[in-house]
Amino acid sequence: MSDIFSADGWLNRIVTTSNDFLWTYILVAVLVGCALFFTLRTHGVQFRMVGEMFRLLGDSTGKHDGARHISSFQAFAVSVATRVGTGNLAGVATAIAVGGPGAVFWMWVIALLGSASAFVESTLAQLFKKRHKHSFIGGPAYYILQGLKQPWLAALFAILISLTFGLSYNSIQSNTICSALNVAFGFNPVVVGVVLTLFSLIVIFGGIHRIARVSSILVPFMAIGYLILALFVIFRHVDLIPQVFTLIFKDAFGITQIAGGGIAATLMNGIKRGLFSNEAGEGSAPNVAATASTSHPVKQGLIQALGVFTDTLVVCSCTAFIILFSSVSTQGGEVTGIALTQAALEAEVGRFGTIFVAAAILLFAYSSIIGNYYYGAANIRFLTKKKWVMTVYRIFSGGVMVMFGAMASLDLVWSLGDLFMALLTACNLYAIVRLSKYAFRLLDDYRAQKKAGRNPVFHRDTMPELDLECWE
Repeated sequence: MSDIFSADGWLNRIVTTSNDFLWTYILVAVLVGCALFFTLRTHGVQFRMVGEMFRLLGDSTGKHDGARHISSFQAFAVSVATRVGTGNLAGVATAIAVGGPGAVFWMWVIALLGSASAFVESTLAQLFKKRHKHSFIGGPAYYILQGLKQPWLAALFAILISLTFGLSYNSIQSNTICSALNVAFGFNPVVVGVVLTLFSLIVIFGGIHRIARVSSILVPFMAIGYLILALFVIFRHVDLIPQVFTLIFKDAFGITQIAGGGIAATLMNGIKRGLFSNEAGEGSAPNVAATASTSHPVKQGLIQALGVFTDTLVVCSCTAFIILFSSVSTQGGEVTGIALTQAALEAEVGRFGTIFVAAAILLFAYSSIIGNYYYGAANIRFLTKKKWVMTVYRIFSGGVMVMFGAMASLDLVWSLGDLFMALLTACNLYAIVRLSKYAFRLLDDYRAQKKAGRNPVFHRDTMPELDLECWE
C-alpha cells in the first residue's frame, strides 16, 4: 500500500504522464488565450477598476441583506481562504524548486491576466444564482445548466469540482500541514492526520454559515501575521530586491533556459502553481461568489477579481522573495514544498521561522480544507438531494482524503491535484467563453449606471431572455 502512495509508485507515474500531456498541449494555451480574450473584451477591467474593487469591498464589510444572508465580504473571505494557503507557501516553493526563479514571473502573468477570467466567472455565478433556504447557491454547474442548457456538461462539472476540491485538494492541504508540523516539531503525520480529520469534520458538519464565520476570522488574522513576517524579511534585504527581480526575469526569458528547453518547465510550473493558488478561471470561486447578497452581479465579480491580486501578487510574491533571498533556494529538488519555505525562513529568522510557518500553514490549510469542502458540497447538492449522499461526501472530504494526504507522498498529492485541476479548468473555460456575452452586457450596464451617478442595481428585465429567479 505504501508503494502505491509513494513518489515512485505506479499511480503517480500514470498521473504524471497524463498531466504532462494535458498541460503541455492543451491547458497552458487555452488558459492564457481565454484570459487574454476576457481582458480585451472587458477593456482591461482588472486594471481600470481596481479602485472600484477596493471601494466595493469596504462597503460590503459586515453588511448583510437579511439576518442569515452571506455578505459580499464573507463570500470574498471564504474564496480567499481557499486561495490563500498551501499554494502561497508550499506551491510557490515547489514552482521555484522545479521550474526555477522564472516560474514566479509566470505566476504574476497568469494572475494579472487571469483576474479577468475570475471577474467573468463570478459575475456569471451571481447572474444565474438560485435561492437556497437562508442564502443563495450557484456556480458553474448552475450557469451551464441555465445558460447553455446542457445538463450533461453541468453534471460533469459538478462531479469534477467535487473530486478536485473536496477530495484531491484536501489531500494536498493535509499533506502540507503534516509535513510542516513534522519538520517543525517531529510530529507523526498519521497522528496529525487523525486530529486534523476530527476538527475538519466538526466544522464541515456545521454548514456554510459556520464556514463563513470561521473564514472571516481566520483569513485576516493569518494573512496579516504572515505578511508582517514577510515584510520584515524583505526590509532586511531591501538592497537585494533589484537582484531578485533581475534573477526572476532572466530566468523567465534567459538564453540558457531557451537553449536548453528549460523555459518550458519554468513556464509550466509557474502557470500550474499560479492557477492552483489564485484559481482564476478554474470554476471554484464562483460557487462562493454566488452565495453573496448584492445589488448587481458585477459587484461580486469585481470583488472576486481582487482576490486574485491579493493572492498571487501579494502573498505569493512575499513567499518567493523570502526563498530567493535565502541560500537554500539553490538546493532545488532536494528540499521542496513547505519544507523549502520553512528552511528559507529559518535561515532568516532562526528556529522561529520554521515554527511560525508550521503554525501559519495550519491556519491557512485548515481554512482551505473547510472552504474546499463547500465547493464540493454545493455541487453534490446540485447533483442529488439525497441526504445520505451528502453525509458520505462530508466523511470522504473531511475524513478519508485528509488521512490519505497525511499518508501519501508530496509528489502524488500534487500530481493528482494537477490532473483534476486541468480537467476542471477546461470544462469551466468552455462554459464561460460561451456565456461571456452576458458578463460583458452586465459590465456595460454597471458602467452606464455609475456614469449616471447611481448605485448600480440589476433588474432581470434587463435580460428578459433569461429565467433569473433571484433578481427582482
